Amino acid sequence: MELILALVCDEARTTSDGKLDVHGVFNDLFAPGFPARRDKMVLVAGIEWDREDAGRFQFKVDLVDPVGRPILTLDGHTDVDLRSPERPPARTWLIMALEDVVFRGPGMHRITVRVKGKEMTGTALHVLPSETATAAPIKQP
Repeated sequence: MELILALVCDEARTTSDGKLDVHGVFNDLFAPGFPARRDKMVLVAGIEWDREDAGRFQFKVDLVDPVGRPILTLDGHTDVDLRSPERPPARTWLIMALEDVVFRGPGMHRITVRVKGKEMTGTALHVLPSETATAAPIKQP
């Protein structure tokens, strides 16, 4: 099992033919002060499963601050179908809308995904101070 994608963006969905459609990917947020609040963002994670994985699996997704404290946690489950060797491995796309996320301070935040007792680290989200908040702005609560 492997985390093949983890990002934050403005919008995401899967299409009827199984493709992932993602818009407005960002890794940097700028805030005029802290704590800062982001009204809306979408967290996307992709898991590619081992051939022997099949059934329902619980997962936990955390957005952690620069010292490793979770600022939000999402729990859920996903169903994985058994795949024959001639087919590609099973994949799960986790698409989670996040609203009113509060960042206590600046620094590098990370996405972590925990499944089957394994913690996988995803992309970095850099939250930076800015007087103008020009790119992917967030505001003070």
